[in-house]
Amino acid sequence: MASSLSLPVVPLEGGLSQYFREVWKFPILEKEEELNLARQWRENGDTEAAHKLVTSHLRLVAKIAMKYRGYGLPMADLVSEGSIGLMKAVKKFEPERGFRLSTYAIWWIKASITEYILRSWSMVKMGTVTAQKKLFFSLRRHKNRLKIFDTGDLKPEDTKRLSEELNISQRDIVDMNRRLAARDLSLNAPLSVGEDENLEFQDTLEDDGPSPEHLLANNEEFSYRRSLLFEALETLSERERHIFTERRLKDDPVTLETLGEHYGISRERIRQLEVRAFEKVRQAMMEAIDPATLAVT
Repeated sequence: MASSLSLPVVPLEGGLSQYFREVWKFPILEKEEELNLARQWRENGDTEAAHKLVTSHLRLVAKIAMKYRGYGLPMADLVSEGSIGLMKAVKKFEPERGFRLSTYAIWWIKASITEYILRSWSMVKMGTVTAQKKLFFSLRRHKNRLKIFDTGDLKPEDTKRLSEELNISQRDIVDMNRRLAARDLSLNAPLSVGEDENLEFQDTLEDDGPSPEHLLANNEEFSYRRSLLFEALETLSERERHIFTERRLKDDPVTLETLGEHYGISRERIRQLEVRAFEKVRQAMMEAIDPATLAVT
């Protein structure tokens, strides 16, 4: 799909304000219009419909990309990567599930940008587990806040301070700091260690991340649980599904008052419907879980 869409070109750093003004010109779609466009794309392969879905959400890409400016990478690249994530979201979006595209796309956009940062930061593959990613995106910030300025390995006392601050082992702090510091170091740079004069930097690197089998299992589990959620949502009425989505599946939940005004009922009634919808979803998911998956430890 990406090759079929003509998107605004992201300029160099100095021209970002012009780019933002341009993407903000694309109108935000109403729910029904978004639903119709998504169906046209999904059922008929209508690239014009897909183009409207993507361009109407470029402002979301820009907002998310701005949060990752402090990693020394061109803003244009961050926006471009976020746009790729958005296009993947449009391609996989299932409008009949009752979600708005923005709710679904935000995760694809963030994932695309953060993976790009990790790929670009070092030729050495960063850890892919959540804790390692979190450490990567927080270590520099905490070092600056604690006024820790190292030119190589951290001092023992600084390592201890960071370990206590982040509640992470000193070993993990040291390892990640070395990876951050080694961004521009060639993998073939010669090292002088003892009597081995032929040792290269790449010879000292170890992949201590999870195995491909472990990652595959995690991805399969996520897909399985996601499918259970979508199936469970089908047990709800249209009103219950809307309330559940707005209250439980959004980063910024809609208030009870707003939904009450929308349906012309009280705030307390909305709360009751939300609780009932949650119990229906939970029960449906529990009934659908394959007992074989519960035996896996």
